[in-house]
Formats: sequence, C-alpha cells, structure tokens
Amino acid sequence: MNIKKVGNVILAVKDLDKSIQFYNEIIGLPIKNQRRTWVDLGTSGALLSLHPASLTEQQGNALESGITVGFLVGDVKSAVDELKEKGVNIHRDIVEKDAGKNAVISDPDGYLISLFEPSFSDKAEQTGGYHGFTPA
Repeated sequence: MNIKKVGNVILAVKDLDKSIQFYNEIIGLPIKNQRRTWVDLGTSGALLSLHPASLTEQQGNALESGITVGFLVGDVKSAVDELKEKGVNIHRDIVEKDAGKNAVISDPDGYLISLFEPSFSDKAEQTGGYHGFTPA
C-alpha cells in the first residue's frame, strides 16, 4: 500500500440540500466541487464529501455510526455562540483540558462535529490535540 494522505471523509446524508446548507452556509466550508449526487467541501487537506444515503448501502443511525468530524477553530467559545444563534444542536458544551478547549455539535443527520481550539504552540496541529476529547 502506498497511502499518501486522507483524501476525504464521506458522509451519507438523508437530505443533500439541507446538508449542503448546513456545512456551507452555517459552518462556512466552501464548496470545492459539486455534482448532482456528490459535493466536496473544503479548500486544503482532507475534503468533507456529502453523498445521498439513498444511493449507498449505509444503514442505521448517524449518531451510532461512531463517526465524528473534527474541525480546528480559532475561538471555540465564539464558534459555539454563533452556532447557538443559528439554531445548531450543541451535543456537548465547551470543556477545557491541557490540550485545549473542545465542544461537540451535531449536523442535520446527527453526525457529531468536534470543534477544537488547541492550546499548544502549533495551532495547526490536530491529532495530538484530540487525545482525550471523545464526543460522549
């Protein structure tokens, strides 16, 4: 195997238009590519891809899927405040640990989204900062 990097995270969604509105207009991810049954969001690194669940074999509840999408944010408190104003479901409010601050929201399908504000010197670091920040 010669894996270079994670290319995208694919979420099977019930209502593609509703999910595009959530991730693009509410969360603020730019649309990179869009086809009738597939949308890629983001600009660099791994893309978040949305695909209708009706066209996949995925079954079950999104919350029980074990999938959490993680975003690094500059200020988790202002992000949570903004999302609350927009009516987004806050799954778990802000907690603070040595690595930084974290909150968990959910999207229209019930997928969990971790918002992480790192406290370590490399603010672009992701993996090390998530240690201990499970969504439950």
